[in-house]
Amino acid sequence: MALQEEMEKQGLWLFKFRSILPLILLAGGLFLYVWREKYNLRPFHENSKAEEIYLYICMAVSFVGLILRIYIVGHTPVNTSGRNTSEGQVADSINQTGMYSMVRHPLYVGNFIMWLGIALLTASIWFVLAFILIYWLYYERIMYAEEQFMRKKFGEVYIDWASKTPAFIPDITLYKKPALPFSWKKVLKKEKNGFAAVFIVFYLFYATGEWAEGDKINNKFLLYGTIFSVLFYIVIKTIRKQTTLLNEEGR
Repeated sequence: MALQEEMEKQGLWLFKFRSILPLILLAGGLFLYVWREKYNLRPFHENSKAEEIYLYICMAVSFVGLILRIYIVGHTPVNTSGRNTSEGQVADSINQTGMYSMVRHPLYVGNFIMWLGIALLTASIWFVLAFILIYWLYYERIMYAEEQFMRKKFGEVYIDWASKTPAFIPDITLYKKPALPFSWKKVLKKEKNGFAAVFIVFYLFYATGEWAEGDKINNKFLLYGTIFSVLFYIVIKTIRKQTTLLNEEGR
């Protein structure tokens, strides 16, 4: 099998199991975080203000990634190059405005920033570098498979757009205003998971680290934020299943 077909095959396979990578990285990062907390190997004094500030900085990085995803999803129509399903690739048109005018895979940029915040939480440069390398190798093949699908479906139209648009690092000089207005309804439907996930993961790291040190778990912001985000997720999910309030034609 030629390298081109091999990479596409690998990308399609990895796409099916793309939710596994975050879990593996999460488990590895949590183990390292707890181990360094327990044996006081982190570059902070135990329970210091600097340690608390660093946690919030990491959380802010993750929320930057989430906000980026919210902006992207809020401006996309239904079934474009911006959304895929468990059954495979879905695209009725090529999204070429908004973030898609600056980068071909903006949602993966958002994902990267979200997970970078969690990787930074370990305070280990080696883990962060390993995360960046693994993320690139993993998603490079997924992006390649997606682009092969788009090339076959849209031909020269896609090739022309891809030839002038970077794959992963945005070029702000190419920015074009989104073709569609922002839709909070679509964001609530599609991105409710991410809001809860950020709070849950950061609370998990914090609480497990405090437990390993034998300290009290007393960060009320993380506790209340996690409770609120989970309840918010449940409410939105219920509204979506039981009503048509979040339905919006073409979105």
